Amino acid sequence: MFDTLPTQIGAGLTVLVVAFAFLKGDEPERIGAGAYVLAWFASLLVQGDGASPGTQWGLMGIDMIMLGVWVALAWKSRRSWPVWAAALQSLVSVSHVLTLVDIRPPASAFIAVINLASVGILLALAIGTFWAWQERRAAGLE
Repeated sequence: MFDTLPTQIGAGLTVLVVAFAFLKGDEPERIGAGAYVLAWFASLLVQGDGASPGTQWGLMGIDMIMLGVWVALAWKSRRSWPVWAAALQSLVSVSHVLTLVDIRPPASAFIAVINLASVGILLALAIGTFWAWQERRAAGLE
């Protein structure tokens, strides 16, 4: 799972952003970080070895649930970062749908979309956490 340098860097980035969100974020950031880390661990458990060319149903289900989480956060929160996270997660979900309808994008394109969207979601979460933290500091609550 973490046998290459890029996966180790990605795992470190994920842990840093999630820890930052839990320590300095408000409720939407903590919910988003918790959902992200749960989906990350669940994805590690259900992902295949990459040998099967078809749709990976477990990963698709997890990504669809995460899309629902981001949409719900965007709907209920007054923050703007969940909208960006939901938009990026929809790219991941559409990538799964492409394999489902047998369009068969190249594997490298599929992986690139999922990885870049995941980094974008982490970036949106980190920026949202930073702004929530700064708002609390400006209000004198921290």
